Amino acid sequence: MGAQLNAPLNPSSALPIIHLLSSGGFYGAERMLLDHCLATPGQHQVLFLDAPPELIARFREAGVDCRDCAGLGALLAHLRQRRAEQPLLNTHNFKGLLFGWVGATLLRLPLVITQHGFTPRSRKQKFYTWVSLQLCRTTSVNRVVCVAESIAAQCRQASVRAEKLQVIPNGLPAANDLLSHSVDHPRWLAGYVGRLSSEKGPDLFLDALIPLCRQHPQLDAVMLGDGPERETLLTRINTAGLQERITLPGYQTDMGPWWRQLDALVISSRTEGTPMILLEAMQAGVPVVAFGVGGIPDVLEDRHNGLLAAPTDSAALARQIGTLLSEPALARELSNNAKRTQLDRYDLKALAERWSQLYIRTAREARS
Repeated sequence: MGAQLNAPLNPSSALPIIHLLSSGGFYGAERMLLDHCLATPGQHQVLFLDAPPELIARFREAGVDCRDCAGLGALLAHLRQRRAEQPLLNTHNFKGLLFGWVGATLLRLPLVITQHGFTPRSRKQKFYTWVSLQLCRTTSVNRVVCVAESIAAQCRQASVRAEKLQVIPNGLPAANDLLSHSVDHPRWLAGYVGRLSSEKGPDLFLDALIPLCRQHPQLDAVMLGDGPERETLLTRINTAGLQERITLPGYQTDMGPWWRQLDALVISSRTEGTPMILLEAMQAGVPVVAFGVGGIPDVLEDRHNGLLAAPTDSAALARQIGTLLSEPALARELSNNAKRTQLDRYDLKALAERWSQLYIRTAREARS
């Protein structure tokens, strides 16, 4: 299937596009890139600057041309080999941006930066964010595509020229099968899905869920994912005596069975772009309760297609989860409206066409 989707649809779609990504696993940006390569016309190749073998295998099994390309020297050698084809570079995350900028500058290749979001919590992350924004201002960068308006606002604040900026949110392909939540289970299940690291707010999820579980005997919670905070989270859950009701099954390669069980997806992130997991929940009809951070308020309207709480306010997040618990009719309304929103505004086919036009325009301008 991947090879068919990657095939050129018209002469302009034969544009060679080389993506640069450094990654630790298959998370939101990686999911976005895989779907993007399969749906957007062009000859896509993904160069992994560093990545686990299973991630590279996942892209290859889907039909995407990809390879491990460790080190700047190896990258430059590869780009020189392909220079005659006049490829366009599309970078993802900090290392991809940095290496891509060097390659584009030295070899005079068109460069598109995808900004998936910033996580400037530590001193190192703040420095990376500053460098990223400064590089986006340079003449080597032809386009900066932000997955959320909030990210574009940060770029404008850093004096990235308006004509370089474009907002194209993430989208989802049509569901392969009918996803629907099962109403047959007796327990009510709230879910966290994501890396167990500070920027995703797993601690804030527990701040909301531990008191809620004590108040509502029918409520359980599950935290799907892995990361550096796992042991700390387990200690908190055990100390609260809730190890039977708040579980951590680990990283999941298939969310299908979970969408059928979850009564709510809770997004407790401190920072976000347009989360893929948000769109997946909407497509599956699972109501979403989330902090209004990053691009989430661009997607969700409170009490229309989701429930929003002020950023990092775990007490407010708990109240919104409690609203879903006590108002099943509202939960059904949010679910139905969310499905329509995802289909109308975050459908990958339509967004892929916007990406295709951006690539073609950028390549033509660079060659003129």
